[in-house]
Amino acid sequence: MLDQLLRRFIKDMGQVQDPKVRERYGTFAGGVGIFLNLCLAAAKLLAGIISGSIAVTADAFNNLSDAGSSVVTIVGFRMAASPSDREHPFGHGRIEYLAGLAISVAILLVGVELLKSSVEKILHPEEVAFSLLSVGILAGSILVKLWMSWFNRTLARRIDSSAMRAVSVDSLTDAVATTAVLVSTIVGHLSGLKLDGWTGLLVAGFILYSGFNTAKDSLSPLLGEAPDPELVQEIEQTVLDHPPVVGIHDLIVHDYGPGRRMVSLHAEVPSKGNILELHDVIDHIEMELQSKYGCEATIHMDPVEVDDPEVQRLKEQVTALVSDIDPELGIHDFRIVQGPTHTNLIFDVTVPYRFRLPDAVVARTIREKVRQMEGNYFAVVRVEHSMI
Repeated sequence: MLDQLLRRFIKDMGQVQDPKVRERYGTFAGGVGIFLNLCLAAAKLLAGIISGSIAVTADAFNNLSDAGSSVVTIVGFRMAASPSDREHPFGHGRIEYLAGLAISVAILLVGVELLKSSVEKILHPEEVAFSLLSVGILAGSILVKLWMSWFNRTLARRIDSSAMRAVSVDSLTDAVATTAVLVSTIVGHLSGLKLDGWTGLLVAGFILYSGFNTAKDSLSPLLGEAPDPELVQEIEQTVLDHPPVVGIHDLIVHDYGPGRRMVSLHAEVPSKGNILELHDVIDHIEMELQSKYGCEATIHMDPVEVDDPEVQRLKEQVTALVSDIDPELGIHDFRIVQGPTHTNLIFDVTVPYRFRLPDAVVARTIREKVRQMEGNYFAVVRVEHSMI
């Protein structure tokens, strides 16, 4: 059923990395959200007036804010689809993340307002009138909100959208909030207890918690989160599948919004290879990465010695002593420079973030271990942090 609707309203629905297709998804989801949330807000406002329940009335205004969030979704996706320009050469895709953040802020504001109203209701409790019409409206609202949560979560998975995930979470919190209101209405009617304010307080806490989590998820890509490990492995394998490449390092994935990735990495190639042939291979790899992952790729060639047994022996020895310090450490760009009195072993050491030892201690420890090797060797070490 959903696929039929998508095929009808979204042209080229399978091209989810195309900004224009993502815009159509956002417009479709936003339009559905505006219509349903306005209907729910009107129905709950009527139920709140009939029952005199602050929790039901607050839930109605929550739906009204959800309609505003759907407007934000539409605007966000349309702005994100704007083409690159001189001021924004990498496009406007991150606006989609900002839309998700705006929705999260709206969730938090609703939670704060409901928290204030609930405290007031606890301090000054009032009778809540019981109405079968109100109960029916709330029950119907729960079903609609659960469907909307499923609908937006399904679309979010299809196009990998943080904004739609935020809307999905928002709809789920609404369903939980309305369920709590419905339960308290029925229990209050049967027991005579004034639970309206306490229920509102519980719902407010849940809304604030959900808003905080969705805000965190939207902020993460804006701040520059680590790439998906599975994507990193696929990129590494794609590059290493080309025989002249013997290793890669310094892989960085830059995220400028869905469908707007840039990948940069260093590819180790034989130092004695034909430079023109190697360059042609690197160009081919860049085009393959762009075709497979929809990204702009920039690859720097690092020439390494692969035929000299002495270089390989020393590299293996240094790799082993670095691994003895900690298996998480790695080396690359290994080369040697022989002098009249000693030999310099020059290499980079990759250290994970939040490693147990400071960078200076790592470098000093490695230099000391290299000095203990048989032969007159000095380590020239540059410590860098892994981006993955």
